[in-house]
Amino acid sequence: MPAPSESPAPPLPHKTAVLVFVKNYSGELLLLLRAKPPNLGVWSPLGGKVETARGESPHECAVRETREETGHVITAADLHLFGMIAEKAYEGDAHWLLFLFCCTKPVAGLPPAMAEGRFGFFTRAAIDALPIPDTDRTALWPVYDRHRDGFVALKADCHPGQPLRVEFEEIMPGTPARAGETTLDFPSRAQTLPASTPP
Repeated sequence: MPAPSESPAPPLPHKTAVLVFVKNYSGELLLLLRAKPPNLGVWSPLGGKVETARGESPHECAVRETREETGHVITAADLHLFGMIAEKAYEGDAHWLLFLFCCTKPVAGLPPAMAEGRFGFFTRAAIDALPIPDTDRTALWPVYDRHRDGFVALKADCHPGQPLRVEFEEIMPGTPARAGETTLDFPSRAQTLPASTPP
């Protein structure tokens, strides 16, 4: 008698969110040490989920989350959308569509801690030594380094226990990298990256 076929995995929810890369007047980046999932216990840019039920746009969400989390009042004119990442099965819990923004208006000081975690300012070089998500180390921060003045769309297969697979779908060049900055040359074809190995 043939063995019963394995039942398909239940579908995962699909969530839309923004990440906002904010700097202070010294050029240090503002990160949040998260006290809640996703990314519990690691440092991430600030952000949050788009309120799709009320028709919120990603820009509106970035403005709102920046104000709610830091008290830093900005407008859509202070934002540059430089990336869009579709993460499949992130942490095995959900599919995420992330919109990545650079905030061009510096924040004056360190925001106070909140329920979601506490903030810190870091140079870009110092971030590489912090506890950050594997997907951020292998995809998010290299994308920031190379494409923050332009635009890039990519997708990442993040199924737990499998190699991280990243595929770049569209790249629009921006201003050339500044002197002394690290740049990584990603091809437009798919890459398979070990989930726990830095680039």
